[in-house]
Amino acid sequence: MLGRLPALPEPPAWAGRDFRLLVSASLVANIGNAGATIAAAYAVIDQGGSATDVGLVVAARTLALVVFLLLGGAMADRLPRQRVMVGANLLNATSQAAFAVLVLTGSPALWTMAALAAVGGTGQAFFSPASEGMVLSTVDSAHAGKAFSVYRLTMNGAIIGGSALGGALIAAIGPGWVLAVDSAGFLCAAALRGRLRVPAAPRAAGSGSSIVGELREGWREFAARPWLWGIVIQFGIVNAVVTAAETVYGPLVAREHLGGAAPWGLAVAAGGVGTFCGGLLMVRWRPRRMLLAGTLGIFPMALPAAALAGAVPVLPLSTATFVAGVGVEVFAVGWMLALHQEIPEDKMSRVSAYDWLGSISLTPIATALSGPAANAFGRTNALWGCAAMVLLLTGAVLLVPDVRRLEHRPKTVTVPVGPAGAAPVPAGQAAAPVADGPDAAPVADGPAGAPGAS
Repeated sequence: MLGRLPALPEPPAWAGRDFRLLVSASLVANIGNAGATIAAAYAVIDQGGSATDVGLVVAARTLALVVFLLLGGAMADRLPRQRVMVGANLLNATSQAAFAVLVLTGSPALWTMAALAAVGGTGQAFFSPASEGMVLSTVDSAHAGKAFSVYRLTMNGAIIGGSALGGALIAAIGPGWVLAVDSAGFLCAAALRGRLRVPAAPRAAGSGSSIVGELREGWREFAARPWLWGIVIQFGIVNAVVTAAETVYGPLVAREHLGGAAPWGLAVAAGGVGTFCGGLLMVRWRPRRMLLAGTLGIFPMALPAAALAGAVPVLPLSTATFVAGVGVEVFAVGWMLALHQEIPEDKMSRVSAYDWLGSISLTPIATALSGPAANAFGRTNALWGCAAMVLLLTGAVLLVPDVRRLEHRPKTVTVPVGPAGAAPVPAGQAAAPVADGPDAAPVADGPAGAPGAS
């Protein structure tokens, strides 16, 4: 006679219904999306596509993302953010389903794959600004750090499993079915997010009544902070060259030297393991100079391009992506701490839209030109150039004083001090618990342009 199965552990008291729904939606969507990123490249390659063709499809998605980002940011500050996220998920589900049908039933033309990629980029343009701050909307501030950690670790775990599983499934049954799984994941995520009951983001009194007016307000917030636009300029180029290296050149190097999609999926998954371990590190480590520590974590992002340039075996390539993943997560924590500390909540989505726009605006150009660049200079030289650009630009952004000096400021809470009213008290000294201390470091989304529309 079989014994009773052990009961599943109860979630902590702070992890309420809405937080569990948000985490579940991210888990489902990111498992499918991680594999679909690899599947899209191999769908093009399987049709005889070249590096230029892969680059054009990637560029089409990013170009649509760039075009619609500002509108997405303005709408996310006007409408309930979860509704914007649900609509974006449904759009992505539709585009991935159509992509899957075309791949499974015939030989899709390059322009159709590019067009469907552009639809997916449009969904991401609305999703990404709306997703900023959603974790904070589902938990009380005393547990925000733990909530960020659980959310980010869950997402990274999904990326690890999705990348490895996606690479294996592409090798076994082809990219079309992986795209179909991604479509189903987006539908499930939309259903889960549709059940959220979170308060609408606050809107400042006197904010612009028009889209243009509200975007102008967001631009003033963005342009007033040199550390913000300095790092965004840096990532505009870094994201471009890293994306070209890892989404265009990476699958081709893997096909020629590593054995195809399965080992490439393992290398991508190793990057996810790195971000997961980086998240565990940042749960306990909160550097005082958050942007300085985060920027130093970007130097390892040059390693995967260098490893691909040397056509190294899968183990050292996976080591390079792992170390880069740890560095990205160190940056992600510092970046989101700085944003949530310095940017007013009612302008967060608009500032995030400018962040995303600057960070990925050059990516479609880089991916579209990656094939011609490989033809002109050689793929190996192009990859070495990508690695060099990461190192040079990361060094350059350290010259911005605020990047080196901006410090984490303890949050203040209001506690009663008698009949006269209340006084602000630094976090850690107040009677009420606050989101601070070594176990409360927010681990939110990484640099703009890195996450998908999930």
